Amino acid sequence: MGYRKLGRTSAQRKALLRDLATDLIINERIETTEARAKELRSVVEKMITLGKRGDLHARRQAAAFIRHEIADAETKQDAVQKLFSDIATRYQERQGGYTRIMKLGPRRGDGAPVVIIELV
Repeated sequence: MGYRKLGRTSAQRKALLRDLATDLIINERIETTEARAKELRSVVEKMITLGKRGDLHARRQAAAFIRHEIADAETKQDAVQKLFSDIATRYQERQGGYTRIMKLGPRRGDGAPVVIIELV
């Protein structure tokens, strides 16, 4: 199979990846488990590629996936606007590989491997 199920149904998995992708776009760095981070990497890289395209159709495709949360209270900018204005312009010359995964170690409690995923 070409993806990880993460112990969830397809609707729950999509909701989890939407939330994680939105949080990564807003905060640019989150801490999660290794399996979630590896799945999240492909989703976020596709969103940044949509941001680099920058046309109306790409904006609507990204807005259909990313949650409408406020990214910056001062400028009243939401996550999609931040993706297209700040993040996409930062990676305009880069041909992929927009994220970095750094291992932290096992989580206390269940021993799941915890990582930090961040935008490069």
